[in-house]
Amino acid sequence: MKELVEVIARSLVDDPSAVVVTEEEDDRQITLNLTVAPDDMGKVIGKQGRIAKAIRTVIRAAGGVKTDKKIMVDIK
Repeated sequence: MKELVEVIARSLVDDPSAVVVTEEEDDRQITLNLTVAPDDMGKVIGKQGRIAKAIRTVIRAAGGVKTDKKIMVDIK
């Protein structure tokens, strides 16, 4: 899942080298923390959060097949 978030985020931003994804896992959920350059934050979030919501939807759909844990994407 971490690699999928990286690929999606790098295709959206102007500075792909600043994209960092870290993964935290506990008993019930997996949290993917996406960090981008401050200038690219708006591109990843999108108008009214539409792009961020789409990223989260894709990751949850892909992750639901592989694991029964809840997958969260946190954009920082």
